[in-house]
Amino acid sequence: MTEASARFDRICATLRDRICLLDAPPGTRLSEEVLAAEFGTSRTPIRRVLARLEAEGLVAVRSGVGSIITDLDRAEFAQVYALRQELTQLVATLDPVTPTPAHVARAAEFETQGDALAAAPDARAFAVLNRDFHDFGLSLTGNAALREVAERLYLRTARIWLQAVARMDLGQECAIFADEIRQTHAALRAGDARAAALIRRSHISMSAARLAQVPAPAAG
Repeated sequence: MTEASARFDRICATLRDRICLLDAPPGTRLSEEVLAAEFGTSRTPIRRVLARLEAEGLVAVRSGVGSIITDLDRAEFAQVYALRQELTQLVATLDPVTPTPAHVARAAEFETQGDALAAAPDARAFAVLNRDFHDFGLSLTGNAALREVAERLYLRTARIWLQAVARMDLGQECAIFADEIRQTHAALRAGDARAAALIRRSHISMSAARLAQVPAPAAG
């Protein structure tokens, strides 16, 4: 990887985190000039980064305004979550990877983190752990196209939970997530990547159902 490619990936990852963790909320304008100064680069690579984020659905370019962080409406949210469920199941059938000792060891680390989260619930820590666990789940398929599509859909929905959590039972959500991780670890110890994928699919489905019951915030 070239230095320019590494810098591009680093800036993309930083801005994705800001958007998905709501450090930069929907409606925020992303200034090419400000970002170029922050990352010590010209505006050209910043434009490439913003184009990538636009392709991922995180940013919209508005004429005369610039790049604005998007939001996800409830109708689109339901459709994206339904598709995520189906793609998660495909992890087990399209070029599945046989779980290795490294996979099992990583799952054990996640289980420890999940138990700690359940003991001390924190919305931001949940979001970060969920993102890392999602990436880990995609490592169980060798299908690069599937990983790319699943990642983009995940990014489209990542903010919904953080937006809704103030009106949910955070302790319960963290306990449910810890249980999902525990079940996944057990499936991988048994060498069953298909079971791990089906566990993830089930939890995505139940998570979507719980989120659908949370009323949308009142318009300001």
